[in-house]
Amino acid sequence: MTKSILVINGPNLNLLGTREPEIYGAETLDDIKNKMTEKAETLSLSIDFRQSNVEGEIVGWIQEAREAHDAIIINAGAFTHTSVAIMDALLAVGTPTIEVHLSNIFKREEFRHHSYISAAAAGMITGFGAIGYLMAVDAAHNMLK
Repeated sequence: MTKSILVINGPNLNLLGTREPEIYGAETLDDIKNKMTEKAETLSLSIDFRQSNVEGEIVGWIQEAREAHDAIIINAGAFTHTSVAIMDALLAVGTPTIEVHLSNIFKREEFRHHSYISAAAAGMITGFGAIGYLMAVDAAHNMLK
């Protein structure tokens, strides 16, 4: 049976490709989705790729993941630094989680140095641009073996 990974993207990530490309790169969210899907297929994994600017919707998806997915890859965007609700949802469901950030959050503004998501994640991939998502697929694959 194919293992399933829920990929969650938070606020403003729908603007990738045009939003501050010097920080976030030129690839769009669809580009990332397509590359992740291709990578996952080579590893006999499936990807459920989503994006929302709404915190509550993300919490709902995480809760659904308990029954529907084997792992979560999450780039919570700005919610990384503010959302106790997303952290609590991840902790509550216990689904193996990998945190991803396009930019190196530790080289940016001080407020970005703290991640609530990290408390619930097996690990974090930060600063490698869109390739970080592909690294997360590899990490999830290894976690699910």
